[in-house]
Amino acid sequence: MSLSEEAQARLRDIVELQPTKNKELQERWDMDGGSEVHQYLESELKEYYFRDENSLIRATQEGAELLGIEMDAETIRVPELQVRITEVLAGPDDDPESVVSVLHEVQDTGMETDVDAVRSGLRSLQDKGIVEVVRETVPTFRLTTARDDLDVEPLDAED
Repeated sequence: MSLSEEAQARLRDIVELQPTKNKELQERWDMDGGSEVHQYLESELKEYYFRDENSLIRATQEGAELLGIEMDAETIRVPELQVRITEVLAGPDDDPESVVSVLHEVQDTGMETDVDAVRSGLRSLQDKGIVEVVRETVPTFRLTTARDDLDVEPLDAED
């Protein structure tokens, strides 16, 4: 099956963002809702994606190969904000931090962002298994793995 340029670009997004959700792709692809994302996936990329045991969207090995991308299970590619979050967030043995605390630490690195973007970034990293939520009066977060054991790159990194 040959894919249009748009379909190839969107498949590349799936490879780069995986595991991901309809909402993340909806924002990336400027679509109106999750159902529009689902329809696109089923009509254009059905052979090249699947949902894992947590219903998160992933590219098939065949899909990555079609794009000439070698999937490395150890490297996680995320947007720059999420890279910064992993750089400043409390480690697995430290006291967890609130979203606002993480926001201030990210801003201290010189990155312009807001609380909603940081909250969304933390939740996306949680979906990827990098961040855990420690439920207290206000949800707080910390890394699941020691920072030195993570291999997190910005999305625009060369393969």
